Formats: sequence, C-alpha cells, structure tokens
Amino acid sequence: MKRKNAVISFYLVICLLFLSPAFSFCVFGAQEEEGVLEAYQDYQQRFWGITSRREIEAAGFQVITDQIFPIETSCFGGVMLIPALEKTYHRLALFLVREDGTIVYRTDQLEVNNKNKGQMKQPIKELAAVSFQELDGDGRMDIVLIVICENETGSYRRKPYKVGDVLFQNEQGFYRDYRISDKINRFSMNKSVECITAFVRDGRSAEFLYTATTRRELLSQGFQVAQEQCYFRQFEKLGRLEVVPGTYTMADFAVFMIYLINEQGEIVWSFQPMGEYDNLYALKGITCRDIDGDGMKDILVLARYSYEGNELLTESNYSIYYQRTDGFFEDTMIQKRYPCSDEDTVAGLVEKARAYWGWKTEG
Repeated sequence: MKRKNAVISFYLVICLLFLSPAFSFCVFGAQEEEGVLEAYQDYQQRFWGITSRREIEAAGFQVITDQIFPIETSCFGGVMLIPALEKTYHRLALFLVREDGTIVYRTDQLEVNNKNKGQMKQPIKELAAVSFQELDGDGRMDIVLIVICENETGSYRRKPYKVGDVLFQNEQGFYRDYRISDKINRFSMNKSVECITAFVRDGRSAEFLYTATTRRELLSQGFQVAQEQCYFRQFEKLGRLEVVPGTYTMADFAVFMIYLINEQGEIVWSFQPMGEYDNLYALKGITCRDIDGDGMKDILVLARYSYEGNELLTESNYSIYYQRTDGFFEDTMIQKRYPCSDEDTVAGLVEKARAYWGWKTEG
C-alpha cells in the first residue's frame, strides 16, 4: 500500500493539470509550480482584460499587422481578424474586432501554444500564413493558420519547423478539434495551407506513410517508388531487405520516405530523411555500407530539398542511419562537423563520415 501511495504521489507531482480550458502541463517542485501558476494567472488577467483593439498593445501583445484580414462570421457579422504575439511568453492570440474597435471574440487555445510542455514561453518565431477556407461543408469560412517555430535548446535547436492549425466556425464563434490539429502536425501535413486543406476538406492524408505495414498498402495509397534507387541488400541483423525510396505528393509537395521491405512485401523499417523540409526537390543517391566500423551496413542518403518560408529556399542535405542490433538510429553529430554543400556527392560524404569514425582515407 505504501508503494502504491508513493507512486500515486509521484505522478501527482509530475503531472499537475491546471483547470483552465485546454491548458495542462507538468511541473516539478513546489517553487516551479508556484512560479508557473503566477505567470499564467498574470497572463490570463491581461489577456481577458482586453476589451478593445487599442488595448492589445498596452496589455503586452504585439499585433502582427501584416496578417490582419477581414472575415464574415455567422454570429458577429463582418469583423477583422487580428493576430497578436504576447511579448514575454511568445504565445499567439487571435482577436475578432468590430469596426468600432470592440473585441467580440478571442482565443489563445491553439496548437502552437502547447509545444513547450510545462512552460509558459513558447518557441513561436512568426505567423507564416492565415487563410480562410470553407472546410467542413457548413458554408461558413474557417481559419487555417501556419506558424514557424524554433527551439532554443535540444537537438533541433534553431532549426525552423511549422505548426499548422484549423479553427472551425460555428454559431457561437470558433472551435478547434485537437484531433485534427494533432494529425496535421504529427504526419507532416502542415507544410502549406493547400496541404491542410487537402487533408481537412478533401480527405487526403499522409498518415499511411507512417502506419502502413506492407508494400501493397503503400502503393494502393499513391506512394510513388523511385525505381532507379531500389535494390536488395543483406543487412546483418535484419536479413535480406529491399531499399525502397519514394514520394507521396500532397498539394504539390512531395513527401520523401525510405522503406526497408522484406521478400514477403512487409515493411521492416522506415525513414523520413527530409525532416522539416517541405518538399523533395531531387534524390541524389542512397548507399548502404559500414560507416561507423562495427561491421554492419549503415545507410546514407543525399537529396536536395525545398522549404517555403518568406521565400522559397532549396538546399542539399544528407542523413546517416546506423544499423544496430534492434534497428537503425539516425546520426546527430557528423552533420554538425561536415555541413552539406551543393557540390557534395554520396561517395564524398561516405569518406568524410568514415574518417570521422577513424577509417583511413586515401590521401
């Protein structure tokens, strides 16, 4: 009984859920808990105290002027959508404002405000897109958002990534279906407004890329295999497998995946080398050979990708996956020492990577 009570107490300390709508996070220790609670109460007081457009800035929010748009609503009529970023904690808020400046609706219950669990401060850098689309067939305009974020710490520090969201209009205002927002972001369908629209309105989805168990299932859903890069290899721990790279195109964005498939057509392992890039521009090559000197074949893939932010960017990048006894693990160190350039080749990158692990190179 004592052990059971101790376990319960532990989880109560680890995961304390505040009762504010859709706002929950874990805190560690009484001091940190108290500090977060005070910060949240202060933030909420300022947020809900805003009654007119002129008070937004005074309450500590920076209006995002280039993303202000008019929208016709069922319950408020014609209003202006005004997004604003809280200056201290970088939390995004949306305000619907009448012509006389009166705020008739507001929300901060957005996917992007919950990226840093247990923290007030969020990694928001900019609001990349606001679009009005009729998504659920009720004749009302819904709101699509895409926000660009950057983490300040961790493995993906200062690497921009997108967070998509949808607010559905109803007779009372707007609501968010967290299940839809979760799938948009978990399965990388947040690359553009068009991708989100294709998923929510048209029912297209990239989810199968991550959940399929057979080659047949991939092909039946529209996965296009890059036949010139397919080949069988004997992997020491996983057996004879076919390396199957390819793409699934969604709203003109090609999602790049690589699968290892056995002779029965079953998917044994999968990789997504493109990470937070939006689109595969060109696949330059894939090789399977021992890179880290443990006697087992690893995988290196080189490709050119594109990313749409304020402007379209294209760049080459590579990924290395090391074979281990229980599967593959992605390299996180070599890219920091040897950044990729457009002149790099698969063979050249293999030599650099092998040198990193102490292999002798021709010289």
